Amino acid sequence: MSFNQFVNGRQPGSRSRVMSYSVGSPALGTTTAVHAAVTDDGTEQTITTAITNPDVPRVVTATAGGTAGDIGAIQVTVNGTDIHGNTISEVLPAFTVDTAGTVTGTKAFKTVTSIVIPAHDGTGATTAVGVGAALGLPVKLDRDTVVAAFLDGVRESTRPTVTFSSSAVESNKVTLSSALDGNAVIVDYYT
Repeated sequence: MSFNQFVNGRQPGSRSRVMSYSVGSPALGTTTAVHAAVTDDGTEQTITTAITNPDVPRVVTATAGGTAGDIGAIQVTVNGTDIHGNTISEVLPAFTVDTAGTVTGTKAFKTVTSIVIPAHDGTGATTAVGVGAALGLPVKLDRDTVVAAFLDGVRESTRPTVTFSSSAVESNKVTLSSALDGNAVIVDYYT
């Protein structure tokens, strides 16, 4: 197709439309939003109870704490579903040895069905699972087509950060420049 066959950047007959996605009213993420800290017992632990699903589809975090010298470079695995209910799994980044801190995943989870926590270097370490600021989008995008984001009805003055994937819906996310605060979030994007 030659350059002259495009009109206003589109192929004749093709259509774009702006969609509004109401994300919900996500709260500021906490390090224990999904599961409270689990104390290491010297073995790999698979957690399936006392799990609280994310308030909206969003990335999950894992936080190492307790006795710093007992924290190992382990990688927590989170199992659950994406925004459409399809099964997904993610191995989170490794903790830094002997250092309390938080690691953040890259997939947006609607639900969390289990958490696998390998043994740390000692039983004084703890691991909690929470949620991060990146919110899941309901579509697979092959490029950044987000037009605007709104928090509590006010358009964000700084454009949100967008991560996209044409093959995995859970990898399509938006992070607002403002802190989430339990108010409604709306994202406009074009298809």
